[in-house]
Amino acid sequence: MRLCHSGGLSLPGALIMSDKPRHFATRTLHAGERYRAADNAIFPPIFTASSFTKRSLDDTPAYAYSRVANPTRDAYESAVAALEEGVGAVACASGVNATATVLELLPKDAHVIVMNGVYGGTFRILEDFRSHTSGLTTSYVDLNDLAAVSAAIRPETQLIWIESPTNPLLQLVDIKALCELARARGILTCIDNTFCSPWNQRPLALGVDLVMHSASKYIGGHSDLTGGIVVAGSEALLKRLRRISMAIGAVQGPFDCYLALRGLKTLDVRMERQCANALRVARFLEHHPQVEHVYYPGLESHPQFALCQRQMRSGGAVVAMKVKGDRAGMNRLVEALQLFVLADSLGGVESMLNHSWSMSHCSLSAEQKGAMGITENLLRLSVGVEDHRDLIEDLAAGLAALGGGQTRG
Repeated sequence: MRLCHSGGLSLPGALIMSDKPRHFATRTLHAGERYRAADNAIFPPIFTASSFTKRSLDDTPAYAYSRVANPTRDAYESAVAALEEGVGAVACASGVNATATVLELLPKDAHVIVMNGVYGGTFRILEDFRSHTSGLTTSYVDLNDLAAVSAAIRPETQLIWIESPTNPLLQLVDIKALCELARARGILTCIDNTFCSPWNQRPLALGVDLVMHSASKYIGGHSDLTGGIVVAGSEALLKRLRRISMAIGAVQGPFDCYLALRGLKTLDVRMERQCANALRVARFLEHHPQVEHVYYPGLESHPQFALCQRQMRSGGAVVAMKVKGDRAGMNRLVEALQLFVLADSLGGVESMLNHSWSMSHCSLSAEQKGAMGITENLLRLSVGVEDHRDLIEDLAAGLAALGGGQTRG
């Protein structure tokens, strides 16, 4: 393996891989800049220093203050940017802070077009805060209906916010077609790529300008950190994002950056196992008499299966289902499960269950949830790396407690 000096920031000890193309599994281990201490550490150390010393008044070292730049954060940002094939990235304190950082790019009184069924936390930022603090206005549209998108565009439209797949109903957006429309109208595009990770979907290659992640999910992968990240598709956008990050200071701390970078090393093997498990779980649920409907774009029965095949590597590791039962029955289901844990997050190596109505989208009104298609009998499954046979057995026991339990066919 040939190493060469970074063409980016002039940092002591910063090395990157050769420009020779590598397969994704290899790049998860070797992509990005590596910061080696004097002892030639194989993994970037955690630099906890808030300040760095200068030799003189005229000295301009690469690092002066950790809010502006930190070696551990730089190593992590460069790795994610390389996997997304972007020019650089900004690591943020959380996923919603990554969203807020993108919104700081917009002028006062800007208009944003947003995918129908967007994540509840994104909806909350847009409607409960930015609409009051900066006069931001929004239009919620099915982004696959390009005529509706065109009709929603105003002179003040600055951004189209994409979420694909959506949380929790896993609706997809034809990213390439939408971005062609947006670019022709001079409108910025940003996608929440959390549910896919760089392993499953590469939006920048499809024309998106910015990619954000809640790194707490698949990038970290072990339910042990909070973080977000925004990847820029151009140097101009990266420069603006870094200025915003420095100004507002909601950066990811070095220890969480270290955890995220460590988790990133196993992204390929985790996602391969989790997505394969999710497909098996979805097929099982699709034929269960206690399940009303299964939402999983990797199923041939999903209305956007062909689109999934075009722009995603797999159907993903999240499955949603609507079950036949009331709130009491769903409590019995949850209590009967032993492997799927009831939790507010997703993307960890352990399998999780989320009740969207009362958890991920709890801040929305009943009318808002209903408009998104979120009902009280909807459950979101984040499928982990356990043996798929054990996961299916666990779900079978839960569904039996709901009332029934034998599968058809």
